[in-house]
Amino acid sequence: MRDEKREAGRRDAVGGCRECGGPLAVGGRGRPARYCSRSCQARAYRRRRQPPVPAPAAEPEPVAVSPRRRQIAEAVWRIAAARGLHAASMREIAAEAGVSLRTVQYHFTGKHQLLVDALRLLHDDNERRARARIRHDADDPRGLLRAVLEEFLPLDEERRTALRVLAAYYSRSLTDPALAAVFLAPEHPLEELVAGLLERARERGRCAPGVDPRHEADLLVSGVTGLGGDLLHGRRPREDVLRVLGYHLDRILPPEADPAGAAAARPTGRTRAS
Repeated sequence: MRDEKREAGRRDAVGGCRECGGPLAVGGRGRPARYCSRSCQARAYRRRRQPPVPAPAAEPEPVAVSPRRRQIAEAVWRIAAARGLHAASMREIAAEAGVSLRTVQYHFTGKHQLLVDALRLLHDDNERRARARIRHDADDPRGLLRAVLEEFLPLDEERRTALRVLAAYYSRSLTDPALAAVFLAPEHPLEELVAGLLERARERGRCAPGVDPRHEADLLVSGVTGLGGDLLHGRRPREDVLRVLGYHLDRILPPEADPAGAAAARPTGRTRAS
């Protein structure tokens, strides 16, 4: 980050575009131009807005949480997953955690702070596990995108429990404005991440013609959320959910646009005439 700022400062000093280094237009009123075109300005904006692509090498240091606070937060998760957040009174949480009510009140000033901190800890745990599972391969945008989206499907017990907890938070947020302000934040980091991956794939010629990364990201995120709910309820089998996800990824990132995918799809032997 420091090197990027130094490079941007150098470009400003010599009058170059902060994105591509090209010449800037001279003259005009107002603030001096920093970009040579709207496309460069848009690329710089998207890069600032996009969350980093998951990669093991870029894994952040976990935030230190005391064992007692984690113990209490995990009790919130178990109650939420099994009975819903409406059952998560301070006394019930203390009993589930195996501690006194005074201990819960010592570590958390109130129920709202406890619910919010437990949610943030769950997000941190989910992100850390996702980074450990996802393998970043710049030459396989489809594989990376699929791995990111599969993190929001209940494909194992950890993700199944996390999804049940998040569903309980969503239900509670419908009648709790203070919790909704935290749970339903105005930012859309997952959509931004998916849109960023699709934009990079489009720049490399991997997307189908006419693909709009942002619109497709909204549909993919909404779709995988619905599929995850169906899988959680048992309305669809796992194979059906993964097949639907693969269908939409093939529509957006067709195998023939991916040299590796096209080679894998190409028949290797003769077809016997019938």
